[in-house]
Amino acid sequence: MCDEGRRTLTGAHIKHLTCRRREQRRRLPHCVLDPQFGMYVWPCAVVLAQYLWMHREELRGKKMLELSAGVSLPGVVAARCGAVVILSDAADRPACLENCRRSCEANDLGDVPVVGVSWGEISPDLVLLPELDVILGSDVFYNPEDFEDVLVTVFFLLRKNPKAEFWTTYQVRSADWSIEVLLHRWNLSCIEVQLDQFDADTPELAGSNLPGNHSIQMMKITLKTEDAGQKAVHRASP
Repeated sequence: MCDEGRRTLTGAHIKHLTCRRREQRRRLPHCVLDPQFGMYVWPCAVVLAQYLWMHREELRGKKMLELSAGVSLPGVVAARCGAVVILSDAADRPACLENCRRSCEANDLGDVPVVGVSWGEISPDLVLLPELDVILGSDVFYNPEDFEDVLVTVFFLLRKNPKAEFWTTYQVRSADWSIEVLLHRWNLSCIEVQLDQFDADTPELAGSNLPGNHSIQMMKITLKTEDAGQKAVHRASP
């Protein structure tokens, strides 16, 4: 079933997490590269940044949080397009948090806050986050051992912000990895965004050699309708 170029994921689509006009030749913001894990521009980040760029007219004023931002390419693009962005990475990885700050400095975004948010942990920084419209995450579904912790964090944020969406890009690494059961457990819905809808179905974007030949897909995750509706009613009650 299609909805404005997006189609609902069936159980099989989610279970296998498989994916299917080149962007205008423009220069993406400078990125701080580092060979360490979490401090590298992954293919998924370029695809998510492409989606943001192609929807840049809709981003101005949107309140966004990037999870596990690292080099922060999607968050930096969103901020340069006028979104109100907060960057986050694991609270126990100061080097990654510093890398977020360095990426902001390199792109004249000195007013972008950087906070420590670790997957699966309900910390003061997480609880005190302001209202959000969009949560960003590129390649956060990297290790199956972390999948539920990621979704716990996403669920907490969506419960606080029932109209928000989690926009995430994912690299297909194994047909055996699944988030279907976890989505059901945490009362979350998922739709797939086709890469050809935002000119990302190509191995090279913005003059770079990424995403290359990697299989990438994009998903939008939200609270299931009944849960979001109940939360909104609860908020409206005196």
